[in-house]
Amino acid sequence: MSKRKLSRQQRWRIEKIQAERAARAEKQAAREASSLEAGEYGPEKPGRVIAHFGRTLDVQAPDDTMTHRCHLRANLEGLVTGDRVIWRQAQDGSGVVVARDSRDNVLERPDPRGQLKPVAANIDQILIVFAAEPAPFANLIDRYLVAAEATGITPVLVLNKVDLLPEDGGELGSLLERYAALGYAVVRATTRTTHGLDALHGRLQARTSVFVGQSGVGKSSLIDRLLPDEALRIGALSEDSRKGTHTTTTARLYRLPAGGELIDSPGIREFGLTHLDEQQVTEGFVEFRDVLGHCRFRDCRHRDEPGCALLDAVGRGDIAEARFASYRRILDSLKSS
Repeated sequence: MSKRKLSRQQRWRIEKIQAERAARAEKQAAREASSLEAGEYGPEKPGRVIAHFGRTLDVQAPDDTMTHRCHLRANLEGLVTGDRVIWRQAQDGSGVVVARDSRDNVLERPDPRGQLKPVAANIDQILIVFAAEPAPFANLIDRYLVAAEATGITPVLVLNKVDLLPEDGGELGSLLERYAALGYAVVRATTRTTHGLDALHGRLQARTSVFVGQSGVGKSSLIDRLLPDEALRIGALSEDSRKGTHTTTTARLYRLPAGGELIDSPGIREFGLTHLDEQQVTEGFVEFRDVLGHCRFRDCRHRDEPGCALLDAVGRGDIAEARFASYRRILDSLKSS
């Protein structure tokens, strides 16, 4: 369908709005520059974004336990929780962020329009939290794993609420063992006792970690146990739907007493991978890597082609049928999006 041609009046209105926005941004930048030159702010110093609220954000200096509410310079965009920044402090304790420092990495996910939206930056590992309730889906876990592999951030699987599982672990226990066999680090925990909390502490020390997972799996409850002095709003599970009640509204970074940092992100029921291509998804399944490149045909799509090394590996039991089916569902979702 061809685009509708704009009338002269419509083009004039759009150009006028754009010019007004540019003028406002220029005035704001001039006011900020004047304030900085007038000595209303102290010298530049490094900091870390603790939380992000649109044009304002919370910043902490490396040697400071206090959080400072800062606003962004008019020409500065795209900051997220975990970013390293350069900022200047005002006499009242607030501040202004004047620059973003370099990033090691950034975790992104597509928004409802398919545009990539950064979630957090400078992360060492992604803790993928799932639980007995709400019921987890292996395909959702696989999506998180593929996203982590594509970003180059180490994933860790955390099974929460193990007190709700049968003694033998049930299907979830078996699922976790399959992921452990693939080389993924796994942690079993519950917030009702201290079970697994020491192992979780060990995983978090000296690292910056981000908690992800669908709403209601207990991410905030785990953080509440790890940081008992933090006041967190814990959402109760809906008795009717047994789905999570969303409580976290913005990604926030917490510093652990024993060292390390963790970021709690808003609950994600779906984790789209529309920004990845088929090759990136395929490489995101770690057990495929030794087999890739051995198909009879170079352009093999791993469906029903003769001599497909992946299909042969599934037939031999070297690749789990459930994981291969999950892989196919992810690829199909890319085509339908």
